[in-house]
Amino acid sequence: MKRILKTYSIQKTSAIAAILFLLTLQSYSQPAKPLKSGYAPVNGLKMYYEVYGEGKPLVLLHGSFMTINTNYGMLIPELSKNRKVIAVEFQGHGRTADIERPFSFENFADDVAGVLKFLKIDSTDIMGYSLGGGVALQIAIRNPQLVRKLIIASAPFKFEGWSAATRAVFPMIKPEFFEHTPIKQAYDSLAPDPKHWPQFVNKLVQMVNTPYDFTEKVTSLKNPVLFIFGDSDGILPEHVAEMFRLAGGVRNGDLTALPNSQLAILPATSHTGLFAHADWLLSMIPAFLNAPVK
Repeated sequence: MKRILKTYSIQKTSAIAAILFLLTLQSYSQPAKPLKSGYAPVNGLKMYYEVYGEGKPLVLLHGSFMTINTNYGMLIPELSKNRKVIAVEFQGHGRTADIERPFSFENFADDVAGVLKFLKIDSTDIMGYSLGGGVALQIAIRNPQLVRKLIIASAPFKFEGWSAATRAVFPMIKPEFFEHTPIKQAYDSLAPDPKHWPQFVNKLVQMVNTPYDFTEKVTSLKNPVLFIFGDSDGILPEHVAEMFRLAGGVRNGDLTALPNSQLAILPATSHTGLFAHADWLLSMIPAFLNAPVK
């Protein structure tokens, strides 16, 4: 029993440490000024969006508990120099109020598709991190004509793609873990109803604990995909290799043409530490998006 309690205590401490690391990291990003922002009426939501720059569209989808700025504040100024960057905030996140509807990848994907229709965008590249990566995949599955290239950062195709240790942490996340943190402060300053915080966290925890498997439907996708993971991510390395294989990768580039999809594994990088390497990300994202499809 003592061993079990000790293991639980270590896991709980690790969960809190990971969350606090994420919050500290993202608090350093400074918000850029969008060219346009507003609320799109989609599926019973008033979904908040921001638009930066001009050029071919690139949609940015944030991770759990995050907002446009806390996730992408360090990338938007550079990406928007040559791209029309469109960023949104999911149901219950940031400035988008929650509604009486469960959180799900499918619901969020339909919401983003609705925003793009509202903005008259009929084809776009999409980047999603963690939760946003799963949403990006669902957009491509449900609206294949809408998506050109995908960037999937630290997101698996299925629930079991997360390591067992990571899956064990998900149920431990509690609203009180975030007290006096930048994420909670951002929520309090942006959310239409800051008192909704406990319900928001509990709905999100329920979502991330719900098993899913997109593998079968992903196999039908033809989109080039850039996968980005940390070498110490919470996602199993064998699952990462399988994702890359299903996207047309895992081949000998000396014997045949290089695949349209790409895989990047960042060294000494955890799931929450991925965006600490903004310089690395910016060295590969534009190159992938601008590369011709063979």
